[in-house]
Amino acid sequence: MNKKEDPRVYENKDGHLVRSLKVKDFLALGVGTIVSASIFTLPGEVAALHTGPAVAISFVLAAIAAGLVAFAYAEMAAAMPFAGSAYSWINVVFGEFWGWVAGWALLAEYFIALAFVGSGLSANFRALIAPIGLKLPASLSNAFGTNGGIIDAISLISILLVAILIGRGVSRAARVENALVILKVLAILLFIVVGLTAIKGANFTPFIPKYRPTAHGPFGGWQGIYAGVSMIFLSYIGFDSIAANSAEAINPQKTMPRGILGSLAIAVALFVGVSLVLVGMMPYKMYANSAEPVGLALRFAGHPIVAVVVQTIAVLGMFTALIGMSMAGSRLIYSFGRDGMLPKWLGKLNSDRRPNNALWTLTIIGILLGAFFPFSMLSQLVSAGTLIAFMFVSLGIYRLRPREGKDIDDPSFKMPFYPVMPALGFLAALIVFLGLDYQAKLYAGIWFILGLIIYFTYGIRHSILSKNK
Repeated sequence: MNKKEDPRVYENKDGHLVRSLKVKDFLALGVGTIVSASIFTLPGEVAALHTGPAVAISFVLAAIAAGLVAFAYAEMAAAMPFAGSAYSWINVVFGEFWGWVAGWALLAEYFIALAFVGSGLSANFRALIAPIGLKLPASLSNAFGTNGGIIDAISLISILLVAILIGRGVSRAARVENALVILKVLAILLFIVVGLTAIKGANFTPFIPKYRPTAHGPFGGWQGIYAGVSMIFLSYIGFDSIAANSAEAINPQKTMPRGILGSLAIAVALFVGVSLVLVGMMPYKMYANSAEPVGLALRFAGHPIVAVVVQTIAVLGMFTALIGMSMAGSRLIYSFGRDGMLPKWLGKLNSDRRPNNALWTLTIIGILLGAFFPFSMLSQLVSAGTLIAFMFVSLGIYRLRPREGKDIDDPSFKMPFYPVMPALGFLAALIVFLGLDYQAKLYAGIWFILGLIIYFTYGIRHSILSKNK
């Protein structure tokens, strides 16, 4: 159960994957995944529910917590550029069982995040076509049982299109990703520039509203800001998608740290800019129950044409997050199959050396989740699994360092301020996890129990590591 995988085994197994991704590809992958549906949806929702104008503080605090963990990710990915990111790393440094726990927690992120981004894309697309008189029936617009919904058709089609693209090769998907990320960043900058002309100082007062409990949790004060951090944290999980594809990186020693840390820095600047402009343009209470606050704010400020331009690019830009999540999630599932923790056909590569069995498994489950769970329910659930994996990775640095330069490559990048910073990364992830609402923790607990059942009834008996020892 606590047997550790030999890192050379992963090097050999993942050597079949094609190394074709460069720093620019990982920067685009990271920015595309981090700056996803959440930048166009979450700032308004968090401001209305928890923080008021102080939403930017929540974004900064969440970024600090994510940044501490990102340094640990950068060192791990440089030392062990394996498919599956945290799952494979923890397998090597802590052992098979703990690797499974971390990987299973991450898998929840990718399943739910795929559905979450698909739902956000659908909401923005429907808002975009509404002014020209096009409206899908409720049955094809919402999750099952939500506002008369049967299935969210736009979400389903979007996730399918992305799976088809990735199935034809990651280098092709990376070219599409790079182009869409540039377009999306330009749209965000356009929103910030136009929005700055419509800011009213009164909308920032009071910047931190007085605390009061509400049906949605704490609002105002530092309690509300803390609740906002937990809700926002999912915005920054995209750097795991970079690490999950490290087995397909050219020169991962340099590529991985630059991609992980660079994309996070770009994303933080964009998130803080958008959140400050949003709350300055319109009273924050008006963002309640809106899945497309950027378009809402631009129309309110008298810029309907800019709203159409930004939202059109936003919809296209959300495909970047779907691409990133699908690539990373499928590599994680492939890793489970590769190691015998899940059925081995999931770890098979096709004739073009692509893990398409894993890709289509992720796609189908992501579509089903999006069909049955509404957008609002998905947002916090994404964070729970990721935070568990982040805690493992931060602590894993203490096990990694003594082995660097021995049976594990000595990486060119190392987490600074060792041994203090890994502990800070662990504590930051734990604090954010404790701030998640009860429902998110409950679903995380149910998912964890399901993972234990699968491990002890299937994984431990079929694991290649167990058979070889």
